Amino acid sequence: MKRDERRQGIINLLVESRAVDLDDLAARFAVSKMTIHRDLDDLEQAGVLRKVRGGATIDAGTQFESDFRFRELQEADVKRSIAEAAAELVEPGMTVMINDGSMAAVLGDVLARKKPVTIITNNAAIMERNKGENGVTLIGLGGVYSPKFNAFIGIVTEEALSRLRADIAFVSAPAVSGRLAYHMDEAVVRTKRAMIASSRQSCLLINSRRFGHTALHVFADLGDFDTVISDKPLPQETSMELGDGPTVVRIAISPTQQDGSAVAATEPD
Repeated sequence: MKRDERRQGIINLLVESRAVDLDDLAARFAVSKMTIHRDLDDLEQAGVLRKVRGGATIDAGTQFESDFRFRELQEADVKRSIAEAAAELVEPGMTVMINDGSMAAVLGDVLARKKPVTIITNNAAIMERNKGENGVTLIGLGGVYSPKFNAFIGIVTEEALSRLRADIAFVSAPAVSGRLAYHMDEAVVRTKRAMIASSRQSCLLINSRRFGHTALHVFADLGDFDTVISDKPLPQETSMELGDGPTVVRIAISPTQQDGSAVAATEPD
C-alpha cells in the first residue's frame, strides 16, 4: 500500500472510531511502528489529528481541535437536533450571525427555512450552501481563510463584525467546564467575541460530549449568553454555578425520542 493510501486509511479509521492504536495500525497496514509514527507525525503537523501515548485521536485537546472535515461527518443527529432547537429562536425577517464549526454549518442549512432571513457568517460551509438561496440575504465575512476551521478569521473579519449588527448570534464551543466556554485558537476566540458584541442576543450551541473539558483560551462565561442549547442537561455543577441568572437552558430533543418535542426549556437551577 502506498503512503498516501495508508494515511487516508488512518483518517478513515479516525472518522469511525475517533482514536487509533499504534500497534493495531502497524499490524493492519503491515508496516513498522516507525513508519506509522512518521505517518502520525505528518498528519499531526497538518492539523488532522493529535498524537497520544500509543496512538492518536481526533478528540479535542487544550490546543487542538480536529479538522472541520472530520467534525462535519460526526454526530449528525445531535447537530441536527441542536440546530432545529436553535432555529426556534429565529423569526422571518431577522438578521442572525453564525460562527465557524460543523454544528453551526448545520444551523445554516436549517435557517434557510426561515425566509426571509439575513445570515452573517464567517463559516465557508454556510456561505457555499446558501449562496443564491432565494429569500436568504447572505453576508460573508472576509478575512484569512483557515482550512482547519473552514472559516475566515483575523483582523479583517473582526473589523467587519464591528460595523454590523444582528438580532441574535449563534456561537458554538468545543469545550465547556463549569460556567466557562473555551476554544483553543486565539483568532477564533476574538471572532466569537466580536459576534456576541455585535448582536442584541446571543446563543451558545454545545454538544454535551464537550462538557467537562477545557481548551487554551476562555472565550465566554455561560452567564453572558441569553440562551444555551445542548442535547443533554448541563452538568449539575454548571447549573448550580449559573444559579438564578437570566440564561435560559434549552435541551434539544432527538427525533428518536418518544415525545417528539423540539426542545425543552428550563431556567437554571
